[in-house]
Amino acid sequence: MDQNTDIVASKKTTFNIEKKFNEQTIQIDRVTRVVKGGRRFRFRALVVVGDPKTHQVGIGAAKGADVTAAVKKASYVAQKKLISVPVINGTIPHEVKAKVSGAKILIMPAGKGTGLITGGVIRLVLESAGVSNVLSKSLGSSNKINLALATIKALSSLTTPENWTTNLNNKGPKKELKTNKKAK
Repeated sequence: MDQNTDIVASKKTTFNIEKKFNEQTIQIDRVTRVVKGGRRFRFRALVVVGDPKTHQVGIGAAKGADVTAAVKKASYVAQKKLISVPVINGTIPHEVKAKVSGAKILIMPAGKGTGLITGGVIRLVLESAGVSNVLSKSLGSSNKINLALATIKALSSLTTPENWTTNLNNKGPKKELKTNKKAK
């Protein structure tokens, strides 16, 4: 085993995690479960993993007995859910909206030199994806997990200009009229 891998031991499995991605922890929470003898404490971590050079990003959430175990499990989950983001000249190709639960976000392309004009969670996800010029607005809920999921949903719905279609000449498929006349 080389120095670029970590081994995460769980009760059930062992994970080998390669460290070729940038990893940032968004949130760590202490969660409790009430059992017969009292309370049992665990930790939940939300982690974003990305590679700015290849424009790949993913998020993961996991629970563990301690903080390091939760972060490593969340990192492993995030690496399994990587998506590719189309980036053109440091920005996204078009405006995109997404909604997850109560969190709504709007991400818009920006000119060169604008920077990331975004909130905390959205900024971390976009930085990990290698996007450098973007404007965004988060509406509705400020739940960090839902904002991260909405950002990933928005980024996964982006298309490149080569895949755009115009509706100038194409008016869509022709619809056949159905007649529901009763036979007498």
